[in-house]
Amino acid sequence: MSTHPFIAKAQLLYPEFIKIRRHLHAHPELSFQEEKTSQFICDFLSSHHIPFTTGWAGTGIVATFEGRSERRIGLRADMDALPIEEQTGSSFASIHAGIMHACGHDMHMACLMGAALILSSIERPYHINMLFQPGEEKLPGGASLMIREGVLNNLDAIIGLHVFPELPAGHLGFRKGAYMASSDEIFITVHGKGGHAALPHLIQDPVVGASKLILAFQNITKNFAPKNSPSVLAFGKVVAPGATNVIPDNVMLEGTLRTMDESWRMEAHQLIQQIADDTLKESGLTSEVVIKKGYPVLINHPEFTSDCQHLSKNIAGSHQIHDLDIRMTAEDFAYYTQQIPGCFFRLGTGNANYPVHSSRFNPDENALITGAATLAYLATHVSLPV
Repeated sequence: MSTHPFIAKAQLLYPEFIKIRRHLHAHPELSFQEEKTSQFICDFLSSHHIPFTTGWAGTGIVATFEGRSERRIGLRADMDALPIEEQTGSSFASIHAGIMHACGHDMHMACLMGAALILSSIERPYHINMLFQPGEEKLPGGASLMIREGVLNNLDAIIGLHVFPELPAGHLGFRKGAYMASSDEIFITVHGKGGHAALPHLIQDPVVGASKLILAFQNITKNFAPKNSPSVLAFGKVVAPGATNVIPDNVMLEGTLRTMDESWRMEAHQLIQQIADDTLKESGLTSEVVIKKGYPVLINHPEFTSDCQHLSKNIAGSHQIHDLDIRMTAEDFAYYTQQIPGCFFRLGTGNANYPVHSSRFNPDENALITGAATLAYLATHVSLPV
């Protein structure tokens, strides 16, 4: 590991980082219910005499550090856990049945709180806002609510990190430009006329119609999506409440649309409706299409992200900095990057056998040193976009 002064500070503070992370891990709370998590963070900030405001999107917190200039940078960590029963067998496993920090938000908060400890003892060129954000895992996303409440006012840029078990602990990953996909939820009800399966001439079969729809929808991403702009349209839930010899009146489809292009995303919404109408018309079936808009495309500001990546070599070493591929997963940090320059990077946490959202997800806590040091270093050394 690097011997950079920020790493040295983080190493000295590592026992505190561990204590913070393990408390948060043992006490997870679901999206927009992070009451005790919020109180724990407030108590931490108060004990270190760090000013903060509360009530952002319900349970969110914004801590502030004064700097020399009038420019201001944001650092963000999400707070919520997932409805997953933990199976790590850890001594600090979740005490709440069916709730787990399986996406590493406990690590994110610990890194940001660790960065606060580092920043408290050094000179700061910029004002720094630390955003502890609720509800990343649940629409409409805590980021959108905090933005609506004015959290980005006077911010020149924002940085966030996310655990990444595909990289060894302490490694960092970056990607300039479009990085993570938009995410929309698709709900389609196919209406027909059910009846006895042995009397097909008396029914209008919505099961067959729904099957045709699923196949027809594959042409949307295959034939209409822009070249070099990956898209996903997949249906993970089909509900046909009939029986072996009973055709139901209605069939429900639930799926997801992921794109890397906002204009194409809107076009795809129209195509889904059009193809549903055209495909079912000849069968005498009708459909009801509901598209629930989710998070937008996450776009890392190219120059700002390039500067963050270059500076991070001082923390982790050049051999531990990686260029990332695009991901079709989604993140509500994207709302921030739609408004101001942002950099959302990855913190390697190793233990890749169990990915995020796994009940056995178990990141290497040594990554906290690199995560906290990198956030603090970038907040005090990166060049803010003009």
